[in-house]
Parts: sequence; structure tokens; C-alpha cells
Amino acid sequence: MHMSDSLLSPAVGVAMCAVSIAANVYAVKKINKEDICKNKIQMTCAMSAFVFAAQMFNFTIPATGSSGHIIGGILLAAMIGNFPALLSISAVLVVQCLFFADGGLLALGCNIFNMGVIPCLLVYPLIFKPLVKNGMTLKNITVASIASAVASLQFGAFGVVLETQFSGIATLPFSTFLSLMQPIHFAIGIAEGIITAAILCVIYNTRRVATVAFATMLVCVLSLFSSPYPDGLEWSIEKTKMYSER
Repeated sequence: MHMSDSLLSPAVGVAMCAVSIAANVYAVKKINKEDICKNKIQMTCAMSAFVFAAQMFNFTIPATGSSGHIIGGILLAAMIGNFPALLSISAVLVVQCLFFADGGLLALGCNIFNMGVIPCLLVYPLIFKPLVKNGMTLKNITVASIASAVASLQFGAFGVVLETQFSGIATLPFSTFLSLMQPIHFAIGIAEGIITAAILCVIYNTRRVATVAFATMLVCVLSLFSSPYPDGLEWSIEKTKMYSER
């Protein structure tokens, strides 16, 4: 769901960059001593590497001709806390932008907000935590992960549509673009929720950096078999343009 610079006006891009910077500053201020202990920092680094690698693996959404990848915000928040998670995913997105041309500098603020602020600062405390308050059981983790991932992707996809609409750069009809973005990201959200639950059930109980390191290497290998189909955003843009030309 990485936005590109071509979808955004400078005004929207700069405004969202300011919002994302403010959110990260707030997260830094809310981090406590426990978050910067040696073991927590090691886990934060390991989980950041895992999410970076996992985002390179696109899975096919059956019968759509589209693909998706996990965002990782809920997974990070569940493992290391929501404030460190926001800093972590922001760092991942910055590296992807600067070194892998995934998104652009103008779109960086939007991408951090849509994929970092929404899942870490909004969805995690309002949906995930209440659903697991009675214990990190298999059932609670699964329900919380799926519900949170779906909510994150739905709000994030809606954010992309609004940011594109306010920019007025891309000639994408609002209603058509929205009607394509929401369903495809609902499907991606369910897939991410299942993946998140599976990973949490394996990693959360062990809390071992070595387990995360092994999972990261496994994902790197799986990325060689990444789906060739366009991701949900690219697919939605292509379909919107196709319907608009009819």
C-alpha cells in the first residue's frame, strides 16, 4: 500500500509529513525505560528486520489478479509496544523509500501515517488490546489479529483514497477508486490477520531474538517466490482508470 509521489500534491505531501513527524515525536516522548532496555532493543531490531523482509513478500489474492503484503504495524505493536512499533515501521519505510524506491519522499509522510500511525497509535490500543485483555490465548490472539489487521487496512486504504482525492493530481473518480480499494484491502487485511496471529503464536511465547532471526531468513527465501501480480493499490488504480475510460 505504498503510495507514490505521482498521486500527491506538494501541499498534501508536506502536510502529512508534518503529521507523521509529530506522531513520531509523540511516540519518542511516550517511550519508557523498559522500552530501551537491552533485551527490548534487541527484539525491536529483530522485529524491524522481520517486517522489512516480510513486506518484500507479496501473496496472491485468489480470483482477483492482485496481491498484497503484510504491513506489520499490529505485529510490531503486539511484540514491542505501540510507541516503539511506530518508530520501527517509520524507520522501515524510510529505508524502503531512500534505498529501494518504494514510495517517494513526497509520499513518505502519507505512507508512515497510513501504515504506521493508524495501526500502531489507533487500531492497536482501541481494538487489539481490548480483545486480548483476558489473556494471550490462541483464540484471543487470532480474533484480535484479524480484526485489527482488517481495521488497519480499511482505514489505511481510505486514507490513501482521501489523500489522493485532496491532491487532485491523479484523475481517479473518488467513488470508483474507493469501491475498489476497500474490498481488495479487506481481503489483504484478513490474510495479514491470519499471518499475524500465526507469527504471534510462535514468537510471542518464546520471546527469543533467535526465533525472529530465523523467521526473517525464512521470509527472505520466500520473497523469491513473491506474487507477480500488482499489489492492492496498483490494482485499484489500474481498474479505476480502466472503468473511467469506458
